[in-house]
Amino acid sequence: MTRFIHDKFAKDYLEELLKDYGEVKASEKVSGEIKEIDVLFTPAKQQSSKLQILGLLGRLAENPAIIEPYRNPASSDEICDCILKLLEVKASLRREAKANKIKLQESEIPKLWILTPTISETRLSSFRTIQKEGWLSGVHFLADPLRTAIVVIHQLPQTPETLWLRLLGRGSVQSQAIIELQALPLDHPYQKTTLELVYNLRENLRVNQKLETDDRELIMRLEPLYQRNREQAKEEGRQEGKQEGEKNLILRLLHRRIGEIDALLIERITGLSIEQLENLGEALLDFSSVADLEAWLTQHLI
Repeated sequence: MTRFIHDKFAKDYLEELLKDYGEVKASEKVSGEIKEIDVLFTPAKQQSSKLQILGLLGRLAENPAIIEPYRNPASSDEICDCILKLLEVKASLRREAKANKIKLQESEIPKLWILTPTISETRLSSFRTIQKEGWLSGVHFLADPLRTAIVVIHQLPQTPETLWLRLLGRGSVQSQAIIELQALPLDHPYQKTTLELVYNLRENLRVNQKLETDDRELIMRLEPLYQRNREQAKEEGRQEGKQEGEKNLILRLLHRRIGEIDALLIERITGLSIEQLENLGEALLDFSSVADLEAWLTQHLI
């Protein structure tokens, strides 16, 4: 079933985004009957301000967290199972604290975040959920002692703050999030890695013979983005190859013109852009010593 492909994607994706901010354990086993937590996250002691870049997902990761993503709408039984996992983790922490003769702090107990694409109002009402002030629409909290919230991904506002959770949605919600991901600046710390995970999901779905309608549409929507990404990667490879060739040519010409060049100067030349290398290629014809090269680099490098 493709559900397992999406489950693997969700775990890999959350682990990749959160690993810089604390300890991430995927498929963590808990006591009692054999159960697995999808993602157990423990934030680093020194909280990073960079966590804000993940928007709402970053806010979920400000404290210890159990994150349970669902591809299909979470059923009542699945929600109860998640709560049971949380209670077992809490009980384990209490036993450990007692054995070490220390007091378990409330802040050390994880909060449970159940991620579901959609959910019925009837189901939400059956769990007596509420919306809390200061939280976005789509985040529904159970009673405080349960330390649990149901995040309904398709109810989240379409803003940059929710992008990293909407990528775990379905259909048009996920597709729109992928378009927004593609539009992020190329130097965004999570754009390239996340796109690779999404394209890997595409490849895993393509080999499956029994695809749901959502999955077929996802593959079709990803196709032009995937091809554009591959063309861009090829072009970057060509540019890198051109730059490498230009650098090697310049170094050979400099060697003939002014003799041996030390490693520090070679390092500075290696950092030049294509345009700067071309300018250096013209200028070196007037060089008569290493001092001329040093003067040129000092003048042309910021």
